[in-house]
Amino acid sequence: MSTQDAVKEKSKSKIKEPRQYNVVMHNDDFTTMDFVVEVLVDIFHKDEVTAQAIMLNVHKKGKAVVGKYPYDIANTKVNAALSRAKSQGFPFRMTVEEA
Repeated sequence: MSTQDAVKEKSKSKIKEPRQYNVVMHNDDFTTMDFVVEVLVDIFHKDEVTAQAIMLNVHKKGKAVVGKYPYDIANTKVNAALSRAKSQGFPFRMTVEEA
């Protein structure tokens, strides 16, 4: 049997998009607004205006979603933010929730 006569088998592999998770920032009375904006700009790559708006939303409503990411990325960003907050003495809180 020649290679031209061989039947080619098509494999269909469906690639599923990874589940998305919301990163939620929670308000507290001790973490400074400047620190929150800094975290949003540096870690979550928000522009200054968007970061200010999110920070005020968290301040007024008690919490807000700051981004939607696959689980590993969401956790990495949250851990980076919490580590920075801890090093500066803030009781800053963020959680990861299924979107």
